[in-house]
Amino acid sequence: MHRQHIEVPAFGMDVLRALEAAGFDAWFVGGYVRDALMGRTAHDVDIATDAHWQQVQHACAAAGFATHETGVKHGTLTVVPDGEHAVEVTTFRTDGAYLDGRHPNDVSFVTSIKEDLCRRDFTMNALAYKPDTGIFDPLGGIDDIEQRIIRVVGDPEKRFKEDALRILRACRFASQLGFTIEPDTLVAMRASKHLLENVSQERTTHELDELLMGRFPHDAIMATADVLSFALPEITAMMGCPQRTKYHCFDVLEHTAWTVELSPQERLVRWAALCHDMGKPASAFFSPDGVEHFYGHAGVSASIARGISRRMLMSDRFADDLNLLVRLHSETIAPTRKSVRRFLAKVDGEPELLRALLHLKKADMAAHAPAYACNADEMDEVERMLDQVLADGAAFTIRMLAVNGRDLMDAGIPQGPQVGQAMKLLLEEVIEEQIPNERETLLARVRTLSL
Repeated sequence: MHRQHIEVPAFGMDVLRALEAAGFDAWFVGGYVRDALMGRTAHDVDIATDAHWQQVQHACAAAGFATHETGVKHGTLTVVPDGEHAVEVTTFRTDGAYLDGRHPNDVSFVTSIKEDLCRRDFTMNALAYKPDTGIFDPLGGIDDIEQRIIRVVGDPEKRFKEDALRILRACRFASQLGFTIEPDTLVAMRASKHLLENVSQERTTHELDELLMGRFPHDAIMATADVLSFALPEITAMMGCPQRTKYHCFDVLEHTAWTVELSPQERLVRWAALCHDMGKPASAFFSPDGVEHFYGHAGVSASIARGISRRMLMSDRFADDLNLLVRLHSETIAPTRKSVRRFLAKVDGEPELLRALLHLKKADMAAHAPAYACNADEMDEVERMLDQVLADGAAFTIRMLAVNGRDLMDAGIPQGPQVGQAMKLLLEEVIEEQIPNERETLLARVRTLSL
């Protein structure tokens, strides 16, 4: 038993004390204990107890707490002690057979916290704590946390066969925590990756989201790429695909992994970073002088990203934005008003989407060979110009022009596609600063058009 003290929020302590006052054994368990030991911000507070859910409900009702029967089949009751924060309280249990490769067919309730901890996925999550006793660590979880190791509880292949989601959770934890996966655990992950077909697409997408949003995605992606390839087969061609140009010092996969890590921790940018060069293996060729090129790779990558977004059940808006960022990532954006306004038009007049593109381009450039990585700073200049353009109110969409379609028809443009063509031409000339965005000037220009 470790006497180390952990800070627990008052709402969590209230639930623990209510159970203890009713005569039950209760512990804080799992990820909350792990994160608290690491000094990380912990969110979900979970409690394990020898009380059955009906007893938990009775004890908490006596204390004035609201409860919800969210998972009582498996012994879990959600308690809301303060009207705001939820605490999941679960009876000590062991799991029965996992016939579907994801969920136990049944559970058995037990009376020992040790038995409960032994059913958990990784040693770092098999920890229990209560203030009067300290940390209970029967499986060496604290040592593994100190050594920054992800290790399965028990036989790795057996645990992954029980629940294949644990494979993706290990990948995700490697990215979030910066831990190394213990060798036997990693070998079993590779051997068991085919079991990921038992994991729902929603859960797969969630785990990949969390992995990409982690602080250490580079090392996680490089260590587990062959495991992740079952869920993301698109990365297979990137593995070991060289980039024989002066601009690069990594193969496509490692360049991509660095681009992800160097990007802001924003879901859209991180997915775009993952997908931005997926088309390079298919578009690679050598010119007669022996130089490798990847012409058209952005378009191929965008098509691949579109397929991924559909399979990952991403929203239509997210998929469209992802496709656009990947398609535009290799285009040159200069730190000039004209260039910024041109690209604002390309991203449908969405300043934040252009900002996301700049962040993607900056990370992409920073992941190049050292002699060229310094070019990433140019994107900061472009972003400052973007701020200036937005502050000036300069037009960069058709909606911002000083005339509309009705004005053009009144000026003699026939109703139909010619109106759209004329509006587009006017916008191009305004962006190029050939004419000012002034109503009379625009109408005068319309009268000279032959469409």
